[in-house]
Amino acid sequence: MSEQQQVPSRLVFRVPGIAVLAALLFAICATPFAFAAPGLVAVYVIPIALVVWVLRVRTTADSNGLVVREVVSTHALAWTLLKGLRIDAKGRVAAVRYDETEIGLPHVRARHLPALALISGGRLDDPSVGLGDGGPADEPEGQVVDEVVPDATADSTTASATTNPGADPGAEKVTEDTGRRAAEPE
Repeated sequence: MSEQQQVPSRLVFRVPGIAVLAALLFAICATPFAFAAPGLVAVYVIPIALVVWVLRVRTTADSNGLVVREVVSTHALAWTLLKGLRIDAKGRVAAVRYDETEIGLPHVRARHLPALALISGGRLDDPSVGLGDGGPADEPEGQVVDEVVPDATADSTTASATTNPGADPGAEKVTEDTGRRAAEPE
């Protein structure tokens, strides 16, 4: 393998085409149901819609920008028109224009951001730069990471009392072994 990394000309984020087989299998399995009574043939709308969705919905990124294809619409977004990308709590990514409108990027997740930064030619920042490979080997040995993990079996007052025991001198003490409140001598 050469040491020089080749940059692809474009990236396509979509559902693999093999998913069409699932829709076809659904159509085959629905056939006895579809012909059981008049009007039930409409059940074939489901596999047809699934095939259209699999073949149509995608996000394509190249050196010019992003092309977002949805079932009934297409959006072309040049890199220069984008303010940035927004990631929601589930890891889905949306492109944000300068007028603060957001366009969801189908099938693009937070793990794809380094690839998008690479294909954008530096117009997007790579969020993984400086993070290493993100594994536990990046942490120095013998150092404790500051992390508070509340007890899953304790109630909310117990969890808050165990995470910050010195916050309120009048707070009840919590025993560590059982997670229950202990009576404090006065």
